[in-house]
Amino acid sequence: MTVNEDSFTDWKNREKIAESMIPMIGKLQRERDVTVLLHSRSLVNKSVVSILKTHRFARQIAGEELSVTETLPFLQALTTLDLGPSQIDIGMLAATYRGDDRGLSVEEFTAEAVAGATGENKIDRRESRDVVLYGFGRIGRLLARLLIEKAGSGNGLRLRAIVVRRGSGQDIVKRASLLRRDSIHGQFQGTITVDEANSKIIANGNEIRVIYSDDPTTVDYTEYGIKDAILIDNTGRWRDREGLSKHLRPGIHKVVLTAPGKGDIPNIVHGVNHDTIKPDEQILSCASCTTNAIVPPLKAMADEYGVRRGHVETVHSFTNDQNLLDNYHNSDRRGRSAALNMVITETGAASAVAKALPELKAPITGSSIRVPVPDVSIAILSLQLGRETSREDVLDYLRNVSLTSPLKRQIDFISAPDAVSSDFIGSRHASIVDAGATKVDGDNAILYLWYDNEFGYSCQVVRVVQHVSGVEYPTFPAPAV
Repeated sequence: MTVNEDSFTDWKNREKIAESMIPMIGKLQRERDVTVLLHSRSLVNKSVVSILKTHRFARQIAGEELSVTETLPFLQALTTLDLGPSQIDIGMLAATYRGDDRGLSVEEFTAEAVAGATGENKIDRRESRDVVLYGFGRIGRLLARLLIEKAGSGNGLRLRAIVVRRGSGQDIVKRASLLRRDSIHGQFQGTITVDEANSKIIANGNEIRVIYSDDPTTVDYTEYGIKDAILIDNTGRWRDREGLSKHLRPGIHKVVLTAPGKGDIPNIVHGVNHDTIKPDEQILSCASCTTNAIVPPLKAMADEYGVRRGHVETVHSFTNDQNLLDNYHNSDRRGRSAALNMVITETGAASAVAKALPELKAPITGSSIRVPVPDVSIAILSLQLGRETSREDVLDYLRNVSLTSPLKRQIDFISAPDAVSSDFIGSRHASIVDAGATKVDGDNAILYLWYDNEFGYSCQVVRVVQHVSGVEYPTFPAPAV
């Protein structure tokens, strides 16, 4: 047999194994609310090739490829356990098992590693929590996709309605079409139908009521059977407590803003300060996409090396706030064509660091340039550290942070030498450390942090909503602290 035939036979064998994993992963999610991960990446609803690619990607961060032949036994072991709602990382199970020298079988090791999700320790499956989207633009439609995707077993979060201003002619049909097809993020994964007579969009069986209103104080959500809901305002129209309080109508329990909040509104970056949210807080902000991109790695660097000062330069994709062609705009420079120019503008991300990471006393400054790409941005974070170090040490540290720390859902790591912005469309992490671009000289470090300012940010928003709604389930094995 030739080498080529050996490679092809190996590939077909791995395809067969990945194919056998799909029903096990799906059954765990549907019947037990267990999400199977591989190094923080969900394997739920993934194709055979996607599962294999996710395993292969492990070599970028762990130094060697992870094979489905290694992870399958752990997945099989999970199906035999009395599991409760949780997230279980079979990549981490395989990695930690390699380093365990006690001679335990895979079944014994797995049962021990996920003991917190089994038997008397498992948490109860919670009733679904209603969610309302106020606004249905770029972020709103991506949030809808994520919420529909995560409906899974019928528990967790349930998208009940969207609130929009009525457009002219076939409004609901056009909005459903924008949800179905996206020029950047591709086709919706599933089926979408429209019930114009009852003003509903049905996506993968989820009935989503379309409510028309231009004034939040006029809506009574209980009229639509909505109760104790979390409303996500992705319009950016109101940013202070007085304005956002207008959403606290019958049927609405909490309001989450997808923009930096003003005044005393808590600005939350999941993974960093989400555990500071007070149970009785009804209004909070998920800050900005850039704040979410820089705060997790900034915290990681401060924890390990200390940070004396820093500057963030954001090279940001253009947004709907800019003009396609030169025209009047209230802001300086943003009136010039977004598709033809690099546009210097301001960013509030640096000042927002103090709200999300108050223990960091180092001064952080920031500026931004909008560039002619429709999605994915990069933050260049220049830091003066508290001690001298080396590039190798920083990269080893950040690689481990992306794999095993409590920030592993926020920070990703890539060492590909030819990575460019479009490679990160659809990334679910808040930011991705580009190893090849990282520079360290003594106590000075420059990190290049990619982020999908649409999808990655939307994932962070959903994580915050899961947390405040009580459906953010624990992860096993537990991340290293």
